[in-house]
Amino acid sequence: MNTQIKNNLDTNYIPVQRLTALLETFTLKHTARQLPDLMERAEQAELSYREFLLTLLETEVKGRNERRRKRNLSAAHFPPNVKRLEEFDPNELESGITLTQIRQLKELNWLDAYGNLVFAGPPGLGKTMLAVGLGMEAIQAGYTVCFERMSNFVKILDGAETERAHGFRLKNLRKAQLVIIDEIGYTPITREQANRFFTFISDTYETNSIIFTTNKEITEWAEMMGDPVLTTAMLDRILHHAKCFSLKGESYRLKHPELFS
Repeated sequence: MNTQIKNNLDTNYIPVQRLTALLETFTLKHTARQLPDLMERAEQAELSYREFLLTLLETEVKGRNERRRKRNLSAAHFPPNVKRLEEFDPNELESGITLTQIRQLKELNWLDAYGNLVFAGPPGLGKTMLAVGLGMEAIQAGYTVCFERMSNFVKILDGAETERAHGFRLKNLRKAQLVIIDEIGYTPITREQANRFFTFISDTYETNSIIFTTNKEITEWAEMMGDPVLTTAMLDRILHHAKCFSLKGESYRLKHPELFS
C-alpha cells in the first residue's frame, strides 16, 4: 500500500471488523468476506486509493455475477449429467450442423435478437445436448434460462391456474430470456393442450427466445397438434426469426453402446 495510506492506517487504526460490518450494511457481502485478503494484497502491490477502490468494486460485481449464474443454473431445471457444448462432435453426424455453425450459435447473437432455434431429427443425434449446451452458454453470459421437456411443459400449462407450483413455474418460463422445450413430438397432446401451447408461443413472440428439439419435421407438426390452422399460425411465429437444423445420422447410443452399458 502506498506511503500515504500506510501512514493513515498507522495513526488512525480502524479494525477490519468495523470495515467488514460497514460493507455488509451496504450489502457488499462478497467484498466483506474477502476484505482481509484484499487489504493484504493492496499493501503488497502498493495500490493507490483509486486502484484499491476499483478492486473492491470489481470483487463485489464478480461475486454477485457468480451468485446470479448459480441461481440461474438452479432455476433452469436442466436434466442430470449436463455436458458442455464442446463435447458435441458434429463429425458424428451425416449432416445437419457444422462446427462453424456451432461456434456462431455460441456467440448468442440470435438470443439478443429474440431468435429461435429448431433442432430436428431422430433420437440419439444430440439434439438435447446441443440445446442444453447453448443454454449453459447463455447462463454463463448472464441470461436467464428455463428447460422443460414437452411432456412436463404441457402439464405445467394444464395446471397453471389450479396448482401453485405449476403457476409459479409458468411465470418463470414466461420471464426467462431463453426457454428450451425438449422432445416435441414424442408424446401426443390434446387439442386443448395445443391451444395452450400456441398461447404461450404467441405471448412470448419477439420477447423471448426458444430452442425446440423435436423428432418431427416441421411439416409433420400439424398432425401432432391436431389443428392445421393453429399449427400454421404458431409456426409463423416460431419460424419468423428462427434457424432450423435437421440432423441426420446414426444414433450415438447405437454407435457407442459401450458408453451406455
